[in-house]
Amino acid sequence: MSKTSIYGLTFDQLTDWLIDHGQRKFRAQQVWNWLYKKRVTQFDQMNNVNKDCIALLEENFVLHTLEEEIRQESSDGTKKFLFRLQDGNLIETVLMRFNYGLSVCVTTQVGCNIGCTFCASGLLKKSRDLSSGEIVEQIMNVQKHLDELGNDERVSHIVVMGIGEPFDNFNNLIDFLRVVNDDKGLCIGARHITVSTSGLAHKIYEFADTGLQVNLAISLHAPNNELRTRIMKINKAFPIEKLMKSVDYYLEKVNRRITYEYIMLRDVNDHREEAEQLAKLLHKKRHLAYVNLIPYNSVDEHNQYQRSEPEAIQAFFETLKGNGINCGVRWENGADIDAACGQLRSKQIKKKKIVG
Repeated sequence: MSKTSIYGLTFDQLTDWLIDHGQRKFRAQQVWNWLYKKRVTQFDQMNNVNKDCIALLEENFVLHTLEEEIRQESSDGTKKFLFRLQDGNLIETVLMRFNYGLSVCVTTQVGCNIGCTFCASGLLKKSRDLSSGEIVEQIMNVQKHLDELGNDERVSHIVVMGIGEPFDNFNNLIDFLRVVNDDKGLCIGARHITVSTSGLAHKIYEFADTGLQVNLAISLHAPNNELRTRIMKINKAFPIEKLMKSVDYYLEKVNRRITYEYIMLRDVNDHREEAEQLAKLLHKKRHLAYVNLIPYNSVDEHNQYQRSEPEAIQAFFETLKGNGINCGVRWENGADIDAACGQLRSKQIKKKKIVG
């Protein structure tokens, strides 16, 4: 019988599992406390849990499914971790420092099938979803790294924007969110968590119905179907009209602001014309809309794209502002390391192919 990560269980799931295996209900709180408050590295360190329960946990679960392969550190404090999974696959996790706290960007899939033409994550096609435990464990590994530094720092924010499309791994994503948000454990506030999607409209409806108060970000990157389809093939399945209809449902149901990610590609989507179109697209939703303009991180395999000139980014920003759209420019973290999402993983896989 293969063992799974215990971090994949929500508190309710852990409680039910322990009761089904003959344990008392209060054991769940004990185990949960050891996992997320004291952050043990072995089950037998849970010294107020009886031996039968420890043996049961050891027989069925593991605490470690990720092994750190590479760690890069930027001059701005950003740290990028390359983790090896039990099946040998590689994933990336990023720790970023901001004035409001420490944010971790997590990966949800091994590879990505969305196929955005500018993105390093999609250079290697999806081979599988990550389990909820593997996603939670990324946070735990980063937090344990912080614990080892002895500065009493904690992960305060999470962005689900790493490799993969989170809504394409929906059930595991939701379990992950419930684990990290649980106030008995890591207690990372829902409003400190952001999930990004490339625009799977049917899943936006489902996400709205979960009742989770986490933030939603949509990778838009173009204001019209012709351009968006050219740079994001997902637009063929979920064109802007269908996407915006799901957004209307989300806003009606949740009444929370949505962030629209817009990567700035030189002479592709950065003209005044696109800025005006974007402002028009969001006009009726502007009170619950924020546009995040993102200067492009170049990727060798996507050399048809270049970062927009600073003047073009500024003009785009001013056009949106002039039309009443809240917006800002997000300059990248980790510019002196492999800043683009998926870039470090892609490079390591290439190296191994060359060596092999």
